[in-house]
Amino acid sequence: MASIILFAPLVGAIICGFGWRIIGEKAAMWVATGLLFFACLLSWIVFLGFDGQMQQIHILDFIQSGSLDTAWAIRLDRLTAIMLIVVTSVSALVHLYSFGYMDHDPQWGEGETYKPRFFAYLSFFTFAMLSLVTADNLVQMFFGWEGVGVASYLLIGFYWKKPTASAAAIKAFVVNRVGDFGFALGIFALFMLTDSIAFDDVFAAGPALADTTLHFLWRDWNAANLIGFLLFVGAMGKSAQFILHTWLPDAMEGPTPVSALIHAATMVTAGVFLVCRMSPIYEYAPQATSFIVFLGALTAFFAATVGLVQNDIKRVIAYSTCSQLGYMFVAAGVGVYSVAMFHLFTHAFFKAMLFLGAGSVIHAMHHEQDMRNYGNLRKKIPYTFWAMMIGTLAITGVGIPLTHFGFAGFLSKDAVIESAYAGGTGFAFWALVVAACFTSFYSWRLMFMTFFGEERGDKHTHEHAHESPKVMLIPLGALALGAVFSGMVWYGSFFGDNVNKFFGIPAAAYGEAKDGHGDDSAKGSKEAKAEYADSNGHEDQSDDHAKATDLHGTAPEGAIFMGPDNHVLHDAHYVPKWVKISPFIAMLIGLGVAYLFYIVNPALPKKLAEQQRPLYLFLLNKWYVDEIYDFLFVRPARALGNFLWKKGDGTVIDGFLNGVAMGIIPFFTRLAGRAQSGYLFHYAFAMVIGIAVLVTWMTISGGAE
Repeated sequence: MASIILFAPLVGAIICGFGWRIIGEKAAMWVATGLLFFACLLSWIVFLGFDGQMQQIHILDFIQSGSLDTAWAIRLDRLTAIMLIVVTSVSALVHLYSFGYMDHDPQWGEGETYKPRFFAYLSFFTFAMLSLVTADNLVQMFFGWEGVGVASYLLIGFYWKKPTASAAAIKAFVVNRVGDFGFALGIFALFMLTDSIAFDDVFAAGPALADTTLHFLWRDWNAANLIGFLLFVGAMGKSAQFILHTWLPDAMEGPTPVSALIHAATMVTAGVFLVCRMSPIYEYAPQATSFIVFLGALTAFFAATVGLVQNDIKRVIAYSTCSQLGYMFVAAGVGVYSVAMFHLFTHAFFKAMLFLGAGSVIHAMHHEQDMRNYGNLRKKIPYTFWAMMIGTLAITGVGIPLTHFGFAGFLSKDAVIESAYAGGTGFAFWALVVAACFTSFYSWRLMFMTFFGEERGDKHTHEHAHESPKVMLIPLGALALGAVFSGMVWYGSFFGDNVNKFFGIPAAAYGEAKDGHGDDSAKGSKEAKAEYADSNGHEDQSDDHAKATDLHGTAPEGAIFMGPDNHVLHDAHYVPKWVKISPFIAMLIGLGVAYLFYIVNPALPKKLAEQQRPLYLFLLNKWYVDEIYDFLFVRPARALGNFLWKKGDGTVIDGFLNGVAMGIIPFFTRLAGRAQSGYLFHYAFAMVIGIAVLVTWMTISGGAE
């Protein structure tokens, strides 16, 4: 069943990419979409029926060289099952949605065969993402990692006639390669130290890596921390964390279904999945996880501030995605991987729905994306309005405080914030609370500017605004169910008293289970730690530079791993009540300010922007990160390229070398031509001269003795 889920999108991509000329465009598109829905159905069967025990399904042998074995196999555990339903559900609905959105796309002329190509790219991306999340070793994961990079390049730059789309695709590709270089270095380091790239072997080496040093660049580093950092660099690029985030907003140049598929629910969450998958390493890398917490909190705050002033409806949601990814990394960084996956899971539903809802608005407004040209659309497109309303209620965290009743984002976001507080990271906690306030403001700002107030912009466009076809509305309805119920249904499995069973974690790893989080005394005792370390192959390393054979042990059971001294999941349930209600209060503040600014007194935003002009420009220009990169990297690289082109290629090669060659080569050519006279006595004379030169040389050099 897992193999069918993996390869169904690949079959759809091949049929759409190469077989549409035989069976027709529509047939190829429906085949690809049908295969995705079939894979989605099987994924839900796997997810709901999974018993928590990891399975390894061999597909084929690949590269085998010495101890390197890159056999392709599916690792089916709870993490994989979660990602299967996230990827296939969103992808299937995006395929269906694209039938309406891409029909008669104004970006293309009549007769263009862009639609089967678009569906082929979508299906290929889905296959690459499934290859990533089902990987059983690091090389296979890297294959999927690079596959989604290629697919995202094709999809972001799909409107290749637009220079901005091509530039955005190149930017996304280049920035992700920076992160991927760090990921590759992490893989190399793990193979060098553990002599394997299989997850089981790597996970078993986690305790010993904590006592191993690795020389890198100018000094020795703790191996676990260095490897954790290098792997996270890859996650930073793919999940658009601060410093490597600049590609994400520009990627909105792609069609809106692409934004929903790649930048809401699937590719950008690959980094979060990577950190959770490598939890047996990160549990022994405290410095790396501290960096993850700090950067995740900074990203959440940064993206939320920038989202306050954006006017493009898709860019607002894009920065929202960037911010929510920061939340996930904070949860993973403090060691509550189940909560990180919880927010990833719920976020997939409401963020995909927000993107597809934005696409419905853009479709209704004849591809107008500036919210300043919207207004009072709720009566024109009521179904889209209510879908966007549900998504907004989910992302802003609307629910009943101190209960488990609320929209999906209410439960998962609160779980992240409570975990940040329990993890003792004050900066992360307050950054996330402030980001929650800003998230509420810009989300309601989007709703008020789009669906309320007076009509703005082109009058003709407003008069002809219409609801999207059913093929676009059905996916919104399906995603709305997830945005409303996913948090409440699976709260106990991700954050409640069923975490151990849900993720297949043996209770013995944490002592006797207590409300699903383990007993503090058992977890905290030295005896328990020592016993757990011994059972997992942990040995004292007398030599700092441990050999690979010394790192072998037994891999921990379960889809995620939390060390014996990791109490954060347990402690998060006993934080003060003011911590639990702080996200809800932040949401109310953001809602109140947005209502004041855009409903009660719409003149206030412009007045405030004029009064705080430097701050407004700072946020509008996204903290000037792109400008800084342009100054530090783009301009010097372009200047060096121009220098090598004009001076190196033009002056030296074309000017001097070619000039010299144009004089010397014809001279020797003419000389050689004269030597080929055709007269026998000329050749005999040349032979005599040659013999005389040879004899003279041998005599002078002493070779004749």
